[in-house]
Amino acid sequence: MWSFLCEATNVAPLTDVTGLGAAGLMGAMWLWERRTSRQREQQLDEAHGRIMADKMQMDALVSLVRQNTEAMTRVASTQEYFLRRMEYLAVERNSHERD
Repeated sequence: MWSFLCEATNVAPLTDVTGLGAAGLMGAMWLWERRTSRQREQQLDEAHGRIMADKMQMDALVSLVRQNTEAMTRVASTQEYFLRRMEYLAVERNSHERD
């Protein structure tokens, strides 16, 4: 903070900052607070952007998993149908062979 106060008020580092006076010191502290607030707001904006991008990717992933689940359900249903059909045909063939 002291280095920023020195930069903001054109006071050389390691010199007596009491020459700023109370108003000057308060003004320099206000400038320092505004600078850190801007940095924090920028960090929050960047984090929000990353979160929104992650949300879009997660939505796409959830949609893909849902579609894959539906496809696998259809494949399983089709396999069960063909298995039942093959069992039926095998039973029918065995009954015709006995006759």
